[in-house]
Amino acid sequence: MSSLVLQCVFFILLVIILAKPLGHYMAKVFNNERVFLSEICMPIEKFIYKILKVNLKQEMNWKEYFFSVISFSIISLVFVIIIQLVQQILPLNPEKLHSINLDLAFNTAVSFVTNTNWQAYSGESTLSYLTQMLCLTVQNFVSAGVGICVLLVLIRGFIRTKNKNIGNFWVDLTKSILYILLPLSLVLAMFLTTQGVVQNFNPYQEVYTIEQTIDGSTKQIIPGGPAASQIAIKQLGTNGGGFFGTNSAYPLENPTIGSNLAQVVSIILIPAALCFTFGEMVKDKRQGKTLLASMLIIFIISLSSSMYFEYKATPELVNNNYINTQIDNNQSGGNMEGKEVRFGVTNSVIWGVTTTSASNGSVNSMHDSYTPLGGMILMLLMQLGEIIFGGVGSGLYGMLAFAILTVFIAGLMVGRTPEYLGKKIEPFEMKMASILIIATPVLVLLGTAIVCLLPNISILLNNNGAHGFSEILYALSSTANNNGSAFAGFSANNIFINLLTGIAMILARFIPIGLTLAIAGSLAQKKILPTSVGTLQTNNMMFVGLLVGVILMIGALSFLPALALGPIAEHLSMMF
Repeated sequence: MSSLVLQCVFFILLVIILAKPLGHYMAKVFNNERVFLSEICMPIEKFIYKILKVNLKQEMNWKEYFFSVISFSIISLVFVIIIQLVQQILPLNPEKLHSINLDLAFNTAVSFVTNTNWQAYSGESTLSYLTQMLCLTVQNFVSAGVGICVLLVLIRGFIRTKNKNIGNFWVDLTKSILYILLPLSLVLAMFLTTQGVVQNFNPYQEVYTIEQTIDGSTKQIIPGGPAASQIAIKQLGTNGGGFFGTNSAYPLENPTIGSNLAQVVSIILIPAALCFTFGEMVKDKRQGKTLLASMLIIFIISLSSSMYFEYKATPELVNNNYINTQIDNNQSGGNMEGKEVRFGVTNSVIWGVTTTSASNGSVNSMHDSYTPLGGMILMLLMQLGEIIFGGVGSGLYGMLAFAILTVFIAGLMVGRTPEYLGKKIEPFEMKMASILIIATPVLVLLGTAIVCLLPNISILLNNNGAHGFSEILYALSSTANNNGSAFAGFSANNIFINLLTGIAMILARFIPIGLTLAIAGSLAQKKILPTSVGTLQTNNMMFVGLLVGVILMIGALSFLPALALGPIAEHLSMMF
């Protein structure tokens, strides 16, 4: 038990220790201050602006900014689809992999453009090296950059006064990638290669095994490819799409405990650091720490709960004497089904909670094999709106929507007009924030209902009953919250599911972006009000408690009935 707690505490402290200086660095970058990478990056930055014909003095209002985001994403979407459709005739395809069907190409393109990275395919048997690099790796960078851009706009909305302009999308995107995502990815990729993560262009290797496989064969195919470069940004950008089919459970993608620690820390490193960035940019560091504290409280509760259920024995094992029942009725080693022996329960659960609290979706264990309530925690973290750290940028602007809702509720309690960071929260902001918060629950529940109504739904499921329903609910929770992980028992690669989840991913990405930009545009035109004795303090532990309460209340109200039909019902059937 002491070792388990020590591992969890070490992981959380490591994230915070690394996040604080990174947050300070990012604040300097976005405040256009000089940083240690300026000598290297500034000439490249100026060259990019020259090529794109970007006028640094020309800023955009929120509608122009949103149009730039949408147009850039549409171009990216079309490009990724086309490359997949003609993959077979392009170079860097040593295994002569065929081109992708249109419905799967659409789903994959949407998935990576929206920072979801949902994969209805196995990477090493479906996509060529060129497709992985030119489409998926590039989108890992730019989709993460877009999330940071939208957050920057919302921050400017709070700090600017009587100004309809909120920044330049192309400048923000360039800085996000050039000064932050690229350097961090380069460092992480180099470290991963030292741990044994594959990075080459060699054809797949056929090797002889010491023992025969189940089918009697003594040969095995070992895939290769430029994996380390994609894995680095898949984690840092909260993308999560694996280069190989089994994702970070695969030894060539995550070979050692060192690579495991580096990858799981990098999943929430930038989202945590952006809290410090936010505090510095609004000139009140306690504001950023308040948001980070709220995230950490829910994260720690979730980690503790999932860890408990995964270490607790299932009744079936205890009743049939498969384990030593004298050890507190716990399964020796915990629930190891679907988990790598080299990582064990502790490292698997830390990763599972981290990847679902961020909109990452990479896995080093199979979530479908978690205990019903252990898996429910992972599902619920996504259903809260991917705001407990969440995606790069998107997690924090989602959390700020909850903060706006919280100050509004608190204002109603005391009969005052709500204010946040000196800006008056009026009906327009409340409407936009409310729609933003309920948009993804509507998409999740509506999508789940549609899938459940399919006449041949049992064919798509590995399990019937409550667990089968959980597989569907998890898939829609993942896609409609831009996470990308899966329970894996749900056969998603068919035309209807590819189109349904593709549409869910698009709406879940761009509805919140549009609403966030609208809030930012409205706030930027307001003046900052002076603090008075009646102003609600939003940088103390009382506000942390209010914010956590609102988040959990909305999550419980939105998804408790669905969770009762899935993981809760499965747990009760297992117990009785």
